[in-house]
Amino acid sequence: MSIFEATHAGQYDQFHGKKDYRLECDLIEGAFLRYAKGKVRTLIDFGCGTGNHSILLAKRGYSVTGVDLSRDMLGLAREKALKEKVGIRWIEGDIRRVRARGPFDAALVMFSVLGYMAQNEDVASALGNVRRHLRFRGLLLFDVWYGPAVLAIKPSDGVKVVPIPGGKVVRTVTSKLDVRRHQCHVEYHLRRVKGRRVESETQEGHEVRYFFPMELELFLKQAGFALTSLTAFPTLDRQPDETSWNVLGVAHAI
Repeated sequence: MSIFEATHAGQYDQFHGKKDYRLECDLIEGAFLRYAKGKVRTLIDFGCGTGNHSILLAKRGYSVTGVDLSRDMLGLAREKALKEKVGIRWIEGDIRRVRARGPFDAALVMFSVLGYMAQNEDVASALGNVRRHLRFRGLLLFDVWYGPAVLAIKPSDGVKVVPIPGGKVVRTVTSKLDVRRHQCHVEYHLRRVKGRRVESETQEGHEVRYFFPMELELFLKQAGFALTSLTAFPTLDRQPDETSWNVLGVAHAI
């Protein structure tokens, strides 16, 4: 399973500067209000990255544990949490096998984290481990790439440039679908440039899986969940279609 290394992690928030984490936290709280069986007080954020969901939700009064496989991403999350003066327990670990003190009222697996589970066994292990961290009837929220839309729209390539002191980081992204395996291979090429000189270059290959509704239902059921809602991200009401690249799933632990 690929992780975000130092260069990529360092500019991660700039690369995703248009992502509206406040709106997404409103969406998460809306799902809590609509679907939770009781008040949500404690939550675990699997694949928390640089902590954007975790920190905002902690500031809204939740007791949050953030988990990520990337030490570099967690380092940035810790720095931001200290700056915001919020207390969050951070754990470096793999969603498939990490252990945290629980049980929790809710679990987040956001920003396509479940899509990084390339093999069926990985998906089953990840969801099974998430279930072990939830109380009975606890709530799971996740978003994934939606298969019908991925096949209809197709992934695109692109270049993004973010400024750094004295230079810039240039990220080139190329993508290739593997329809047989429900995966998209995403290749990131990052160059740190100062003036006309390339100071460093790194490459990361990420395998991102996309899912179909009945496939999700089966994986969730086998892990001890009941799929409650599947909607076009970022909404709680609109049914997904071939234009819905991401979908939001809500499931209960049973």
